[in-house]
Amino acid sequence: MTYFTGLQCASCKTPFPPEALFVCDQCLGPLEVTYDYEAIGRALSRQLIATRSPNLWRYRELLPIDGEPRTGLQSGFTPLVRADRLARHLGLRELYLKDDSVNHPTLSYKDRVVSVAATRAVELGFSVFGCASTGNLGNSVAAHAARLGLECYVFIPQTLEPGKILGSSVSGPHVLAIDGTYDDVNRLCTQIGDRHQWGFANINLRSYYAEGAKTCAFEIAEQLDWRFPRHVVSPVAGGTLLPRIGRGFRELKTVGLVDGDLPKIHAAQAAGCAPVIRALHAGLEHPEPVKPQTIAKSIAIGNPADGHQVLETIRATGGWGAMASDDEILDAIHLLARTEGVFTEPAGGTTLAATMTLVEQGIIPRDESVVICITGNGYKTSDVMVNHVPRPVYLGRSLQQFEAFLADRGEQRVER
Repeated sequence: MTYFTGLQCASCKTPFPPEALFVCDQCLGPLEVTYDYEAIGRALSRQLIATRSPNLWRYRELLPIDGEPRTGLQSGFTPLVRADRLARHLGLRELYLKDDSVNHPTLSYKDRVVSVAATRAVELGFSVFGCASTGNLGNSVAAHAARLGLECYVFIPQTLEPGKILGSSVSGPHVLAIDGTYDDVNRLCTQIGDRHQWGFANINLRSYYAEGAKTCAFEIAEQLDWRFPRHVVSPVAGGTLLPRIGRGFRELKTVGLVDGDLPKIHAAQAAGCAPVIRALHAGLEHPEPVKPQTIAKSIAIGNPADGHQVLETIRATGGWGAMASDDEILDAIHLLARTEGVFTEPAGGTTLAATMTLVEQGIIPRDESVVICITGNGYKTSDVMVNHVPRPVYLGRSLQQFEAFLADRGEQRVER
């Protein structure tokens, strides 16, 4: 049984049928999925969820599909890591990492949204599945398309990191590297989807795709024994994740699964591509587009499609936002790995660096619970850290050389 009832414009509330639509023809506002929350509240319980497989579909009543899930049966339900060593370093009492860097199968949060978009693409009859991507989305779309036997097209900027290009190419899609920014790529894909009637995960299927991001919020609450944290810090690229985290928490309260005050949700962006943070700090309603210039390429989207919704969510929850320089991002990647053994890509470094700024500014009190969203894996972008970590010490194979090395280290400690 499905509980989703159709689509609705987020701005003017005009209703639309549950088709491959993503923008309102009345006011050009974005479309979002609608549900029968009253029926969901009667059908869904903590006890029922606990009986289900540990994947994102354990919350299927709150996801927009008609039938059975087609993919993502091992995606989601990633670890919520209590980060005590990092917490002590930052002076925080209670800190967690929502670690989607180990999401199945492509090591990023995109496996959540693509699982939903790909299932809906099959339900709507698409035989070609594609995306405009800064890396992680392309990896996920290619992998899930391969599982479903769909022809796949991944469109990327030519400046993308080699590891992420390989991560898409290995699954056998058509990978097209476009001369331009992500925003140029996205415009081209919008035209292609309209002309050829292909299913693009983050364009004409965006209304369904975005709903997969809510599962991050559902899992955080469940993994905290059905309670809300006080603060959540999320990276912002196109703006899919942060507003849907907010929506996910609201839905849990609406259907009676969690009580208590909703979390404050904070945004993190790289200083070299921070249209949302700049708009937030300037009191604007909509971000002004920028040209990205940052090592954090997975979140380098200068004209975020859901930027307005990000700003609305931050303000509605009492959150705030901060940006991080490339050097701060690299330092944060290293700090996270040294304290918690989690190697994140620059998006995660951005989120941690922004969290540190928000703590230092007193916006996040040190005695309140905090969840940091780690959305991608550092092994995909390891080249950015090559000159930011110590090089190996090269020794011969004799014990004497090793003992000399230890003795030299001991002398260095004494001198310090």
